[in-house]
Amino acid sequence: MAIPRDRPHLHLEGGGRNEPYTSPRIVITGLPPARARAAHAAKLKRAIDHAIVQARAQIAGRQEGVAEGTPGFYLQFEIPTGHETALDSLENKPKEIELVAVKPPAEGSETISATVFVPESSADFYDKRIEAYRTEKNKSGRPKNENLIARIDTVQLGGARALFTDDMALFPTTGTPAWWEVWLRDGRLHEFRVVSERLNVATKAHTISFPERDVILALGDEATMERLIQHSDAVAELRLAKDTPSLFLEMRAVEQAEWAANLAGRITPPSAIAPAVCLLDSGAAQAHPLIAPGLDPSDQHSYDSAWDVGDSAYWNGHGTLMSGVALYGDLEAALSHGGPVTLRHRLETVKILPPTGQNDPDLYGAITASGIELAERKAPRRRRVICMAVTSDVGLGRGRPSSWSAAVDQLCYGGGDRRRLMVLSAGNLRGDISAAEYLDRNDLEEVESPAQAWNPLVFGACTDKITITDPDYDGWLPIAPAGDLSPTSRTSTIWDRQWPIRPDVVFEGGNLAHDGVNPASAIDDLQLISTHYRPNVRLFDAFGDTSGATALGGNLSAGIMSARPELWPETVRGLIVHSAEWTPAMRARFDAAASQAQKLSLLRRYGWGVPDLTRSLLSAADDATLMVEDALLPFRKDGSQIKTRDMNLHLLPWPRAELADLGEADVELRITLSYFIEPNPGERGWTRRHRYASHSLRFAVKRSLEPIDAFRQRINKAAQDEEAGGPISASGGDSWVLGQIRDRGSIHSDIWRGSAAALAERDAVGVFPISGWWKEKPALQRWDRAARYSLLISVRAPGSEVDIYNSIATQLAVAVPAT
Repeated sequence: MAIPRDRPHLHLEGGGRNEPYTSPRIVITGLPPARARAAHAAKLKRAIDHAIVQARAQIAGRQEGVAEGTPGFYLQFEIPTGHETALDSLENKPKEIELVAVKPPAEGSETISATVFVPESSADFYDKRIEAYRTEKNKSGRPKNENLIARIDTVQLGGARALFTDDMALFPTTGTPAWWEVWLRDGRLHEFRVVSERLNVATKAHTISFPERDVILALGDEATMERLIQHSDAVAELRLAKDTPSLFLEMRAVEQAEWAANLAGRITPPSAIAPAVCLLDSGAAQAHPLIAPGLDPSDQHSYDSAWDVGDSAYWNGHGTLMSGVALYGDLEAALSHGGPVTLRHRLETVKILPPTGQNDPDLYGAITASGIELAERKAPRRRRVICMAVTSDVGLGRGRPSSWSAAVDQLCYGGGDRRRLMVLSAGNLRGDISAAEYLDRNDLEEVESPAQAWNPLVFGACTDKITITDPDYDGWLPIAPAGDLSPTSRTSTIWDRQWPIRPDVVFEGGNLAHDGVNPASAIDDLQLISTHYRPNVRLFDAFGDTSGATALGGNLSAGIMSARPELWPETVRGLIVHSAEWTPAMRARFDAAASQAQKLSLLRRYGWGVPDLTRSLLSAADDATLMVEDALLPFRKDGSQIKTRDMNLHLLPWPRAELADLGEADVELRITLSYFIEPNPGERGWTRRHRYASHSLRFAVKRSLEPIDAFRQRINKAAQDEEAGGPISASGGDSWVLGQIRDRGSIHSDIWRGSAAALAERDAVGVFPISGWWKEKPALQRWDRAARYSLLISVRAPGSEVDIYNSIATQLAVAVPAT
C-alpha cells in the first residue's frame, strides 16, 4: 500500500550490500535528501528549543538561597539501538557538557536513552550543531555533524525519570517516598549535601566514592528528586536503594551431640599466624564446641556497636552455618573419619545483618567496607579471605554493576596497594521450585548483587548428592543429576556479553527432592551438614545452596593461603579457577554444544567447573603447573594522547626432548590469567568510551612453527582489532576449547589440546593490554599505573611415563625472564 506523500515516515539508509559502510542517514520517504535533512533538522531544533524554554523557566523558578553549582539543565536524547558510537558525540568538555546517564534499551525498545547535563551558558550548543548539519558540508562532502544529528530520534528536557538507570518497573509510584541511590558528578558531594539540607531532604552519612562518582542515599518521592535536580548540577544518576537481602533457608535439624564431642577431642587449633576466613554475615555462635577452637572471641565484630556478635534466629543461624563449613569444609567427613583434625586457618566473623528486622537502607557497599575494616583493624597483618553469601535481587540489570558490586571491586583492588581476596555467592532462586523448571529457570534468573563485581570469586552451586535413604521420602527423586547444577543456583546466561562470567566456579550446594506433584524440598539426605547456632538445643543443621558452596570456597581459599602464604590474592583466585574442572555431566553438555554461543551459555551456567585443593597446590609427575606473578605498564603518554605500551612475553621451559619422545600422544595445555581492575561504575561503562574497567589484559600462545617476531605482530594486531571493536583474533580457533568467549571480566582460562610434539613448539605466552578508562580518561591521571597479574600454566600428559614435572623443574634452575 502506498504511503501518502503528506504522511512521510522516517527510516535509516546506509551503504549498499557491496559498498563500504557509511554512517546512516535519516531520510523522509518521498523527499529529496536535502529536504529530508532539512526536515529532520527542523524537527530536532523545535524539540531542543522547546526543551530550553522549559529549562530556563525551571532555572528561573529556583528557590532563593537554595541553589548551588553551575546553573544548567538535563537533556534526554533517544538514539536508535546499534548506534551507540553517537553517544560520545553528545559530550563536549570545553563547553562543560557531560554525558551522565545511559539506559540500556528496554525489552522490545528500538532506542537507547542518553542524558546529558548542559550548563545554561552552553544552551545553544546543539542548535549550532543542527544548523551546521542542515547547511554545511565537511571535506568529504557529507553534512557536518552527521554522525550525531542524523542518529538522534528525539530530545526533551530530562528530569528524575531520565536519570533513573534501574529498571523503570522499580521507579517509585507518584507521591511514594523511597530511598534513592543518588550518583553524583565528580567533586559535587559537598554541594549536594548543602542543597539537600536547604531543601530539608534526608540523606545518609555513608557515601561510596569512585574515580568520577560519589554515591549517597536520599529520601524522598519523585517531586523531591526533581527539586534536588532543579537546584543543583550535582546529580548524574538515580537508582533505587537496595533493600536488605532476604535469605530463604529451609533447614532440618541433625541431632548428633556425641559426634560433636568426639570431633572436638580430635581438633588441633590453628596457629597464631594462620590465615583467616572473614565471614560477613549474621554473626556466629562462638560457644559451639566445634567453632570455639577456630574462632577467638576477640575476632568477632559487629557493624553496629548496638548489636551483639552472636548469631540470630531471625536469619536461621546463617552465620553459624557458614562458620562450620568455612572452618571444616566437608564437616560430615571430619565427623566420620575418626582421625586427627588440624585446623590450618581460623575464623573471623563480622555481623552485618541486624539481630532482628532489617537494616536502615544504608549503602551495602559502605556496610561491607566497614565490616572489613573492623577485622583488619584488629589484626592488620593477618592474611584473610573475605567470604560473603549475602545477596540482593533488587535492581539487577543483566550484569550491569551496582553500587554494591562496584564497592566490592574497589575493596578488592584496594587502591593498588592492599589487594583483597573476596569470595561471594551467586545467589539462590526464591520461592517454590518445580522439577519441570530445572535449568531453564536457573538460566533465566540472573546472579544477584553484588556478584556482578569483576574482582572477587563468585561461587555457584553444583551437587553430587542423589541418594535418598530416609523412608519418609520413599519414591521421591532428586531434581539435579549427579555432577550438574544445584536446583537453586543462579547463572549469568542472560547477561549482556561484555560482563564477566558468573559464577567463576561451582561447589557442592546440595540438591532438592520432589514427589512428582508438589514443589521440591530440601531434605536432609541431599544437604550439607554444618553447625547450629543454638548448641544448647542441637549441634548440627542442614545447609546448602550457594551459601554452602561459598563457605566451601572460603575454606578452599584459606587452605591455599595457609600452604602458600606468599601468593598474591590474584594468584590464589587464579589457582582456584585454574584447578577447576567440569564434571562429566557438565562436560557432556559442552561436548554437545554446536556453537560458541551455546558454549558461552554453559560457561555462564557452570563457570570453569569444580575446583580442587590438591590440584591447586600439587604438581604430579604427569601434571605440572607454572606460576608467574608479574606486572606491566599498559599505557604510555605520547604528547596529548595515551597509547598502549607494554607486552610481556613469557618463554616456557618445556622439556622439548621429552615432549618430542611422546610424539603424537595427546596432551593438554591450560592457561589462566588473573588480575584486578579498578572500577569506574557510572551508568556509562557499557559504552566503548566510558568503560567500567580501568584496563583489560589478554593472553595469547605462540603457535607451532610461528617465529617470535610473527607472534609479536599477531598479538599487536589482536590488540588493535579488539580496541576497534572487532573480533578477538588472538583467542580464536587453534584447538582451544573456549577461544574468544573466555575473554570476559578479569579472569580468563582456557585449555588447548593437541599432540606433545606440537606443544613442544608452543613455547611462549604473551600477556598484553586492552584499553580501559585509565587510557580513555587521561585527566584522571591513572594512565601511568602498573597492572599486576598472575599467569598460571599447566601441561598435562595423562597416562604418560614421562616425568614432565621434574623435566620442567630442571629447566627452571635457570631463570626464564619475561621479555
